[in-house]
Amino acid sequence: MAADQSRTEPTSPAVRTFADVAVGDVLPPKTIHIDRATLVRYAGASLDRNPIHWDERFAKGVGLPDVIAHGMFTMGAAATVVTDWVGDAGRVVDYGVRFTKPVVVPYESGADLEVSGVVKAVDPETRRVTVELTATAAGEKVLGRALAVARLD
Repeated sequence: MAADQSRTEPTSPAVRTFADVAVGDVLPPKTIHIDRATLVRYAGASLDRNPIHWDERFAKGVGLPDVIAHGMFTMGAAATVVTDWVGDAGRVVDYGVRFTKPVVVPYESGADLEVSGVVKAVDPETRRVTVELTATAAGEKVLGRALAVARLD
């Protein structure tokens, strides 16, 4: 690079501080579109190549309505609402969900995972914040007891 050219480094999102958070705060909602190509890529990356996640005929043959998203993909996608909000994924110290319904992913339209979150608890001693997530697809709740805990400075 020539000496007279300036270079702009990418900026990272601001990291949320404990002082910025209160019980009842609503996290920005997010819609994550899931299509079959995404599921195939995830199958390769995760080594979960179960055909219920990419082969419609197989999925229907085992009694499913259509291809379904990987549970761990759904869980990870939902977590991005919290990681985006705190500004540093490394601050999430605990995360758990219960899978209540599969995310059905039709070939033509794909599926939209709608995720929102609200702060349920703040602990000044540990500087931990508990966020409850709600995740739905096609109007159905797909994750239950979805709780993330983040430690903030």
